[in-house]
Amino acid sequence: MMFRRIPQLLVGLFLYGFAIAMTVQAGIGVSPWDVLTQGIARQTGVAFGLITNLVGLLVLVLWIPIRQRPGLGTLLNVLLIGPSAQLGLWLLPVAHELWEQVVLFAGGLALLALATGLYIGARFGPGPRDGLMTGIHRRWGWRLWIVRTSIEVTVLAIGWLLGGNVGIGTVLFALLIGPMVNVTIPLLTVPIAPTAVAAAERVPS
Repeated sequence: MMFRRIPQLLVGLFLYGFAIAMTVQAGIGVSPWDVLTQGIARQTGVAFGLITNLVGLLVLVLWIPIRQRPGLGTLLNVLLIGPSAQLGLWLLPVAHELWEQVVLFAGGLALLALATGLYIGARFGPGPRDGLMTGIHRRWGWRLWIVRTSIEVTVLAIGWLLGGNVGIGTVLFALLIGPMVNVTIPLLTVPIAPTAVAAAERVPS
């Protein structure tokens, strides 16, 4: 299965970054974490893609007190999504007409859901942001929706204050991405090899 998992991981991470660029260039609002990235980029003048990498690295550091262990997918997420997003920003023009904005955002959201299914389905570990949420949930037992909402509202508020783009796209992202990835992740998850399942069943409990 490894011959499928690694290419799937790499393709998923590349498409994820490109999808972020599509939503940014649509100009009608982005996800809470991308609002934060935009805000920092506008205040510092540092490229959006590099800020994406640095924020991911900072979030990964926050895994230490919650004893969350990164996987290969986690580390590659930090390294690869930023450059992919920056490439997308370089290739894609900013949308100005409303129909262009809607089409570009809708395409970016759909591609991001597909990319999420690909890279998570490769089973190499979650991204740093998702891992922070699940790690806090597992460490202290707080409800996952409370953890997720608290973190995303916080980063959204900070990003908005720094000048990030909050709009109808931000609301649509919050409402739609969950149901969309609930379809793509099960569909694209690489099955565990039968030999691995059999070995796990032989381990005494």
